[in-house]
Amino acid sequence: MEPSATSLDIMSAPAAAGAPLVDPTDLLRAREYVLLAALLARAPSRDLLSRLAALSGDDTPFGRAHRALAEAARQAEPDDVGHEFFDLFIGVGRGELLPYASYYLTGFLNERPLAQVRADFDAIGVERAPDNPEPEDHIAILCEVMAGLAAGEFAAEPGMQRRFFEHHLKPWAERFFADLENARSAGFYRAIGALGRLLIEIEAEAFTME
Repeated sequence: MEPSATSLDIMSAPAAAGAPLVDPTDLLRAREYVLLAALLARAPSRDLLSRLAALSGDDTPFGRAHRALAEAARQAEPDDVGHEFFDLFIGVGRGELLPYASYYLTGFLNERPLAQVRADFDAIGVERAPDNPEPEDHIAILCEVMAGLAAGEFAAEPGMQRRFFEHHLKPWAERFFADLENARSAGFYRAIGALGRLLIEIEAEAFTME
């Protein structure tokens, strides 16, 4: 399943000619990040919920997280999930959660972590879409860029994927997803929190082993 996520305009040059094919495992990783990006950028449509309901998984923690997401999607109504998304991330004044690296790492918005994200975006040729008001350190944008790195869509220098993860996701994303999993306003999004938390745990361990 490959849901659409369009929070960014990708402005980089294509991967260099003759570059090796992307490992199938990396393509699967990219799809997980795209899924999270799509669900964290906006409330899912009825069509996306229908596709999520068809997910399956093996008897591992990550597989069970996929099955739990499928069950949550089967029970979800688009309008209810839309209200849930509003309460979690937008709210009247602010949502229950602030899904930004700057906030999680400093307690304030638009701080140094945002400047660091922008510097790495420049290095790989990524720009925020003009009609997207979110700062670039929003979790959905970071997941989308991580998907592009995993899928080999950017002409990035060797090691950029690991550097991007360790600088911009590892320090705070697991905590954010745990907060989402346990948020007062979360129903459907509890399953997203669990899936995201497990993905970050797996990624952190894998990069440590490299």
